[in-house]
Amino acid sequence: MFSRDEAIALHRKLKGKISISPKIPITTYEELSLAYTPGVAVPCQEIHHNKDLVYQYTAKQNLVAIVSNGTAVLGLGNIGPEAALPVMEGKSMLFKAFAGIDAIPLCIKATSVEEVVQFVTQIAPTFGGINLEDIAAPECFKIEQELKRRLDIPVFHDDQHGTAVVVVAGLLNAFKLTNRKPAAAKVVINGAGSAGIAIAHLLLKLGIKHIIVCDSKGILYPGRNFGTNPYKEEISRLTNPDRIQGGLADALVDADVFIGVSKADILTPDMIKKMQQNPIIFALANPDPEIHPQLALEAGAAVVATGRSDYPNQVNNVLAFPGIFKGALTVRATDINASMKLAAAQAIANLAAKELRKDYIIPKPLDGRVVEAVAKATAAAAIETGAARVLTVKK
Repeated sequence: MFSRDEAIALHRKLKGKISISPKIPITTYEELSLAYTPGVAVPCQEIHHNKDLVYQYTAKQNLVAIVSNGTAVLGLGNIGPEAALPVMEGKSMLFKAFAGIDAIPLCIKATSVEEVVQFVTQIAPTFGGINLEDIAAPECFKIEQELKRRLDIPVFHDDQHGTAVVVVAGLLNAFKLTNRKPAAAKVVINGAGSAGIAIAHLLLKLGIKHIIVCDSKGILYPGRNFGTNPYKEEISRLTNPDRIQGGLADALVDADVFIGVSKADILTPDMIKKMQQNPIIFALANPDPEIHPQLALEAGAAVVATGRSDYPNQVNNVLAFPGIFKGALTVRATDINASMKLAAAQAIANLAAKELRKDYIIPKPLDGRVVEAVAKATAAAAIETGAARVLTVKK
């Protein structure tokens, strides 16, 4: 592992992890006049008459905005847009390195839903897609919903949906290893922020019927009159079919799966022992998981995943977002819908299926096969569901 001094030294040396470079040389007056004035006026006029040509004549077709207001950065909380910039630069770097997508970090001084929505709406003509990042819940839900309503390009809050896609991918293979059927599984999600609620929604789309969501106050159920918001209330009506109340320990009795997107050390061995035999534990809190993997295994867990790279089965969003955006941009999708996310999850799961074992349920983040497989699956699902404007994909 790296040291704090090494991290500071790298960022000070590089002075940022990304840069913008021209695609053509500008060494002669002819090159200058062709690429800029007066030559640039020609595509401007063409686009004015047919806006769709912006995808052919500009970088829009391969350009993503990474938008954050710095209100929920990693596990650091509300540290502001300036402090969020190293993360967004890193995200931009990953887009380019993994999927060849150009991504611009835009850290904005805006905290209200309408301020963020207005900003993104106004910059949207430049970009082929919008990646929302590190925006606090519950505002992130409303921001994404409103932008999806207003814009005709993909809007994707990675903290929600990237996490959900990779969780589902890992869960599909964990179910295989433990001989479980999704429809019969009881799943408990601890954490009702952006990731937890998105995971619950995607698991419902997968066909899992028995889901219980917990937050720091306990189990979510309809009509709970404390520690709630409209998004918790909505998911409480779709989950917890037996309408049980209580805390995490109550929810986990006879559960098949625990998914934690909460905080360290909240899951105990005794809780795991009250679950079904050979339970599945996804302890994804960073930097420290809800339970140490070895403790979970000693308590009877069959499969354990975390969010860390130094333990097996790392649930890392980089398995999802580069390929999802590549597929969506390839077909000029207007949205990234649930079918596209499930297709991406299945594609990720398939890559690990032939070598499946308890310490390998999902591909590793640097697996070079992932982006193309996810992009292909996402694009095909976009076409199938009517979200694509380009109906053929180059092979």
